[in-house]
Amino acid sequence: MVSPNQILILFAHPALEKSRINRHLIQAVKGMDSVTIHDLYEAYPNLEIDVKFEQDLLLAHDIIVFHHPFYWYSSPAILKEWQDLVLEYGFAYGHSGTALRGKKFLSAITTGGSEQAYRREGYNRFTIRELLIPFEQTAYLCGMEYLPPFVVHGTHQLREQHQIAKYAKDYRYAIAALRDNTIDWESLRQCQHLNQIQDGVIEIREIPHHA
Repeated sequence: MVSPNQILILFAHPALEKSRINRHLIQAVKGMDSVTIHDLYEAYPNLEIDVKFEQDLLLAHDIIVFHHPFYWYSSPAILKEWQDLVLEYGFAYGHSGTALRGKKFLSAITTGGSEQAYRREGYNRFTIRELLIPFEQTAYLCGMEYLPPFVVHGTHQLREQHQIAKYAKDYRYAIAALRDNTIDWESLRQCQHLNQIQDGVIEIREIPHHA
């Protein structure tokens, strides 16, 4: 039996008590086997990041997820600080910086704008994949494979509980599939969003029984 991938979700939300969507997404994956949820604002309320601890966390996991609201086409401040300090030369990149090579990396983000707003002809003028290129390039520089992002669009318009519950269910399903290797990886690489995992990207085989 193939061992499950160890997944690290680096979660960054400065006002989680005000977020309906992200609270549900995180709750959906909380307690899953082989999935570590690391809330950066909870761990570092003064932004004093323990670099060695964070690097050890990265080494212990196979798939790294940046989970955050898409603030100003980027991430909340603590995640930028985390990148500046943790992904240092000689560890994450550079001649001897090979610690993260071969790992997989993806973004899990929420946006206030609708999916239509993130198109060339839309309000934001670029697609989500184009706006996430700095994260993709970061993964490339560190020798990691950047996977299609999991995206929840139009959070301001999500009022019905069943809509929110569906995104939470989809997120758990996607994380479980990544963990359990029940994915046709080559097909996944052709997708724009990890959300499309529900559209036949999963291989048809029994998923192991993990929590």
